[in-house]
Amino acid sequence: MTEIERKFLVKSEAFKSDAYQKTRIIQGFLNTHPERTVRIRINGQKAFLTVKGKSSENGLSRFEWEKEIAVTEAENLLKLCEPGIIEKDRYLVSNENHIFEVDEFHGQNQGLIIAEIELKSEDDKFLKPHWLGVEVTGDIRYYNSQLSKKPYLNW
Repeated sequence: MTEIERKFLVKSEAFKSDAYQKTRIIQGFLNTHPERTVRIRINGQKAFLTVKGKSSENGLSRFEWEKEIAVTEAENLLKLCEPGIIEKDRYLVSNENHIFEVDEFHGQNQGLIIAEIELKSEDDKFLKPHWLGVEVTGDIRYYNSQLSKKPYLNW
């Protein structure tokens, strides 16, 4: 499958009052090679193994494969991950026909808040909420795989 998404910095915490769900996420990477990343994620009471391919030139799309796994398996696999476990709270915010996933990072990425929106096509239109800031789609510094190696607090 191909994932098409855009990423933005968030300029205020106003999104929290619009959120209909909040979930704690812990994730690590078994592999952060630029051609492919392999991620282990515990998302609330569920866990996933995800493989992502190289991003397109404009950073909008890339191959993604994901499979749900047992939380105990994910906990064991997190022990094998590269250094730099990511912890964040994810807020889901409805916006017309789309959903923004807003990640508020903790630990070494404290202070960073990123919103992502998945699209049906690269030219899919959407309404930008007032709390949405500068677009960072394609800027690899904001990929979770890179934040695990080069945390936001060290920039």
